[in-house]
Amino acid sequence: MPVALVAAPAPPGSSAPRPSTTKVWTQAARPQTLGAAVAPVVVGTAMAAEAGAFHAPSAACALLGAVLIQIGTNFSNDYRDFLKGADRPSREGPTRATQAGWVSPQAMRRATMGAFALASAGGLYLIWRGGWPVLAVGVASIASGVWYTAGRWSLAYLGLADLFVLVFFGPVAVGGTFYVQALYVSAPVLGAGLAPGLLATGILLVNNLRDREEDARVGKKTLVVRFGRSLGRALYAACMAGAALVPVVLVARTGRHAAALAASGVALLGGGLLASRLFRAATPAAFRPLLGRTGQLLVAYSLAFAVGWNL
Repeated sequence: MPVALVAAPAPPGSSAPRPSTTKVWTQAARPQTLGAAVAPVVVGTAMAAEAGAFHAPSAACALLGAVLIQIGTNFSNDYRDFLKGADRPSREGPTRATQAGWVSPQAMRRATMGAFALASAGGLYLIWRGGWPVLAVGVASIASGVWYTAGRWSLAYLGLADLFVLVFFGPVAVGGTFYVQALYVSAPVLGAGLAPGLLATGILLVNNLRDREEDARVGKKTLVVRFGRSLGRALYAACMAGAALVPVVLVARTGRHAAALAASGVALLGGGLLASRLFRAATPAAFRPLLGRTGQLLVAYSLAFAVGWNL
């Protein structure tokens, strides 16, 4: 991130304590969400390693690009939601840097552009190695990150974000990671990508369940706003069950990699516990801890799958 980006003065009358500049930018990057970017790279790299196609420089660039695109998306979300008036002092989630006055809108916009530019620079090697498919995936990923909250017809405000999270944090990310190493992709790889995509969608669902009332007030028509918390809870449970089913199908199809079923156990036990808590949650504050725990479940699942696939 450019060193010229500094925290803006707090707005007059603000009672919010001013964190250090480093803490402001760390919080704005939303580190609790970065596991969703790392997990599909872990899965794709593990499958490439099992296929004898592990390529360390490509894996490292894929990981760096995924994290930077996620950070850029988070910065863009902070900036765009502020402009739309969606981040109000009454919101239940963590304080947003622009809304709190810790970072000016102009600085957050520059940070967004900087993160995406760094991701693009790191992707040049992958484009050289993998050609136009890598370019297409990279452009689509960055465009989706911007489109998430940008414009009148943004994904988050239309209720389409869940689908895009499933696709881009799932088959696209896992398949892309595998492709830049092996230079081909297969159906089992894309199928395996559904699991991290489903669990990342679970993270988004918890976020939207927590923010339902606030989102409704500002016209952010997420699926939870459109159809209610009951559907959101049901979709979360379906995401956990779907992730558990993916290794079962892969093992049945390949006749190998039985140890990857450990990931199914992680999804069933951990996801079942979290789903039961989600169904009991009745206030925004009750949903808050489930956000981080779903992210931890995603990381644990991906590690269990990665190790099991290679045993």
